[in-house]
Amino acid sequence: MYPRLLGCPPSKSFFLFGPRGVGKTVWLHQQFPDAIFFDMLDHGVYTELLAAPQRLGDRVPVSHQGWVVVDEVQRAPELLNEVHRLIESRGTRFVLTGSSARKLRRRGVNLLAGRAVTRHLHPLTALELGQDFDLGTALRHGCLPMACTSRDPRDYLKSYVATYLREEVMQEALTRNVVAFGRFLEVASFSQGCVLNMAAVARDCSVSAKTVEDYFGILEDLLIAVRLPVFTKRSKRRLVSHPKFYYFDAGVYRSIRPRGPLDAPEEISGAALETLFLQQVRALNDYSDLGYSLHYWRTASGDEVDFVLYGERGLAAFELKMTEQVRAEDLRGLRRFCQDFPEARLHLLYLGSRRWHDRGVEIVPFSECVTHLDRWL
Repeated sequence: MYPRLLGCPPSKSFFLFGPRGVGKTVWLHQQFPDAIFFDMLDHGVYTELLAAPQRLGDRVPVSHQGWVVVDEVQRAPELLNEVHRLIESRGTRFVLTGSSARKLRRRGVNLLAGRAVTRHLHPLTALELGQDFDLGTALRHGCLPMACTSRDPRDYLKSYVATYLREEVMQEALTRNVVAFGRFLEVASFSQGCVLNMAAVARDCSVSAKTVEDYFGILEDLLIAVRLPVFTKRSKRRLVSHPKFYYFDAGVYRSIRPRGPLDAPEEISGAALETLFLQQVRALNDYSDLGYSLHYWRTASGDEVDFVLYGERGLAAFELKMTEQVRAEDLRGLRRFCQDFPEARLHLLYLGSRRWHDRGVEIVPFSECVTHLDRWL
């Protein structure tokens, strides 16, 4: 397995969030080989602790000085009361993993406020993959650990989408109409990297706009999608108001996205390129605690910058182009953004191999940027 950038665990109890399949359990076994593990995906463990959460304390010896791991704790949020009690009464240190924030947010996380910090694990980054990182492979199959190591990543991703996404929805009773939700997953994939039009998605799904909004909320709660807000700080122009949508991994996106003879390959690949970059930035931002908020920028007249990072480290803008040649018009969005924010660091990433400056814009090969992303953030 590849070494992860997620640093040494904190000395106190913590939550570890991340979508299914990003390697949380493997990382935990590496970091805490002597911990007491409770796997809530194990039916016997799940039913026993769900029926009587106090059994958690019974199964942890009073003399135990090490860590206790409750894997996929969102399946039984009632356990958080017992976790809280054991932290307070015994000083037990817990790692609580979750691939869904929905139930925890509604039923208990606040009980541990101040007693447990939060960490996130993401798909593999180019920095973690090292020499094994290949841009073409990452764009086709994404960066989930199993997709990076499987002999048949396409089959794995199909199984991930067909089994996990739908099963997770059914297990948590997130929606009564699983068929409609499955149709929504595909329709949403056509919005990858685009400004969301709720009315259009609702129309294509044949459901109400309210239902579609709930569905997007489910995707975010399951940590498999993100809505990127528009950057509005100190705005001098009229901007669009709706967020952009992304599935969390390029391979998952491409597995969900239907393809037909009328689909332009560059349209799908362009969205995958943006997805890959966003995934890399989100991971490094969390692992290194950079503190950036992530946005995009688009004016009502159509000038756009794909990604804007804003925080104490400053303001950085990234435009991505699925091309090996950079044209003057490719820089237009960055130039307009610079007029409003002259202090911003400007970057254009493309598929060529040469790196140069063009009047304040750093033009960088995409692979060079993501394999040394810490230098650019």
